[in-house]
Amino acid sequence: MPIPHPVALPIRRLTPHDVTACADLSEDRGWQREEHKWGFLLSSGTGHGIDDPAGGLAAACVVTGYGPPERPELGAVGMVLVAERHTRQGVGRRLMRHVLAEQGPTPLTLHATPYGRPLYEELGFEVTGGAEMLSGRFTPGGPAPRVATRTATAEDLAGILRLDAEVLGTDRTHVVTRLPAFADHLVVAEDADRLVGFAAAWPNMDTHVVGPLVARDTETAQALVTALAARTDRPLRTDIDVRHGELVTWLKERGLGPVMRNAVMTYGIPELPGDWTRRFAPVTVAAL
Repeated sequence: MPIPHPVALPIRRLTPHDVTACADLSEDRGWQREEHKWGFLLSSGTGHGIDDPAGGLAAACVVTGYGPPERPELGAVGMVLVAERHTRQGVGRRLMRHVLAEQGPTPLTLHATPYGRPLYEELGFEVTGGAEMLSGRFTPGGPAPRVATRTATAEDLAGILRLDAEVLGTDRTHVVTRLPAFADHLVVAEDADRLVGFAAAWPNMDTHVVGPLVARDTETAQALVTALAARTDRPLRTDIDVRHGELVTWLKERGLGPVMRNAVMTYGIPELPGDWTRRFAPVTVAAL
């Protein structure tokens, strides 16, 4: 009996039990395995995958919904991967069409690499922004930010959630409440006992990824990054909204070099909700 081609095979829901298979797929495409991130995404979002008849996954992606669970206001698509042996055969297109059909009227967003952007444009996504990935060892220098920061405590969670909803323009409680377990470090910035920012650093292979990064202004964002850098001996990595050019320049002056630039794309909405002036970096480009 001939083996069916993956483009004709059913698409199933992925679960946290599929983390190893997802990591294998990442490695197949030359990415890092990122089991920690896959576990986070598959527990906070919905994974979709196509099993390869030869074993493992032929393709996978994750959609993280935001807002009321019964009527999401926004969905973030991430980790769209097709095994090397099945590329350029329509597998990724089929997976994305499945996502669009399942999400229905829910607006979507994603970060697109130059490689994936043509497919997303074909499907109706439009470029509405950009993010620059930076990585390297943070070296303090220049005037210290004049914003007070400290390690977050359980008592800060309500304030973090209020600020996050205000800045993001949607509810991502199910993501933010997972940060204390997902991240190695979570810090807040205060002004006269008022919460004006927060940021996390989570482990990803040999780096700490700074995200989310929500701050009142650039100086507050600088203070939060400085506080996180002081708590780790690993290189930092982050994805900064390109509209925050002052912060990008500041990070480069302190040792973080450019890795790549991704296009922020949306489907069904002209731009992301919320206040971009205080939204500096996502938890991960695979979510929001």
